[in-house]
Amino acid sequence: MAGENFAGNIIVNLANLPDFLRNPILKKRMIEFFTLGESERTEVINNALEAGPTIPFPNFSKLFKTWLKILTTLSEEQREGIFSAYITEVARSPQKLITFNLDGILEIFLTLEDSEKQIIANTVKKIIINLDENSKRRMLLVVPDNAKKHLKF
Repeated sequence: MAGENFAGNIIVNLANLPDFLRNPILKKRMIEFFTLGESERTEVINNALEAGPTIPFPNFSKLFKTWLKILTTLSEEQREGIFSAYITEVARSPQKLITFNLDGILEIFLTLEDSEKQIIANTVKKIIINLDENSKRRMLLVVPDNAKKHLKF
């Protein structure tokens, strides 16, 4: 349990940092994700999904935008690895996504540069398309219609 609190606290603290500190720390943590074992990765994903909705949205939006921007700088393989871990967990338990301000998250995505939006959309769409039919159905049930339009579903 202490590990869960620790990881959740890191996410909350990152959201409160100014950009010049948040960017390098978050990028380092994202790269460290790939050094973790499968169970540790799942724990990190679940902690992020639990902590996200508890962060005041103005702080969450800064953190989420930073996260998205960093993802666009990673290799396709790394980006797929992170998104796939989140999408797999949400497909397993769609209720974890419902507690988020999904319209607000889409608005954050829409503030990215066109090239960044394209990179993110292509990766997410590719992962969702490759899910088994049951997981794909569960994912698409919780993804807002406006987001589906941007993913071209």
